[in-house]
Amino acid sequence: MTFKHAPLSLALAGCLLSAPAFADGMLHWQNNSLTYLYGKDYKINPPIQQTLTFEHASGWAWGDMFLFVDNIFYNGVSGSDGHTYYGEFSPRLSLGKLSGQNMSFGPIKDILLAATYERGESTNGVPNQNYLLGPAVDLDIPGFDRLAINVYYRKPDGSTGKPGGQWQVTPTWAMTFPIGKSDILFDGYIDWVVNDAGSERRGDFISKNLHINPQIKYDLGKALDGEPGKLYVGIEYDYWSDKYGIEDGGFVSDLVGGTNQNTASLLVKAHF
Repeated sequence: MTFKHAPLSLALAGCLLSAPAFADGMLHWQNNSLTYLYGKDYKINPPIQQTLTFEHASGWAWGDMFLFVDNIFYNGVSGSDGHTYYGEFSPRLSLGKLSGQNMSFGPIKDILLAATYERGESTNGVPNQNYLLGPAVDLDIPGFDRLAINVYYRKPDGSTGKPGGQWQVTPTWAMTFPIGKSDILFDGYIDWVVNDAGSERRGDFISKNLHINPQIKYDLGKALDGEPGKLYVGIEYDYWSDKYGIEDGGFVSDLVGGTNQNTASLLVKAHF
């Protein structure tokens, strides 16, 4: 996965974070972080990768927003410059906040409209981008710091010639477990694309796929100086069946050594 216009997204993030007008009653909270990852055994992409990720999450009077930009470094690929980019921008509109009504019932805390824009590096001059839109719920479940489920209709950019018509279910979560004088943070997401799309006869078939991506992190900052939530070390696990919607066992899969990814990466994460 790649993202060629990372500078544009970082500029957008900078404008959102620095403009005083947004902070005046509109911005309720924000959190930014940088993560370094080192991992092996990736599929389709180069097998050994180092990734530097900027993440931003914030809560607003109208809902919430999450974005990230990956800067990925690798070697051993002929004709490559050794790095690439990938990013996502995910705003959500809260029906509870916009209406001023309490939308909670049972385990449901709020109902939202979720969108995501995914952007990867252009292929032969054609943008690699996807648009996702659908309903979401925030849940209040004992033991979870945060739990949300987004349901998207997923549509690749029409200029790529790829088919649309896929549905994606994306739970995200966070849980904290005290350990000694510090904590373990277990968080992550699952992207489950539940149906196939396109026609194999046209060569544009995209398979259903499952991407599970949790992180287990130790709050090193809290252990060292007592300040929680600032510095973490840990592991990111990455399982992706039929990565990018390319079926394992097919012709392309045989060329790249399979498309079922099962790997882990060491990580260091700093929040600011």
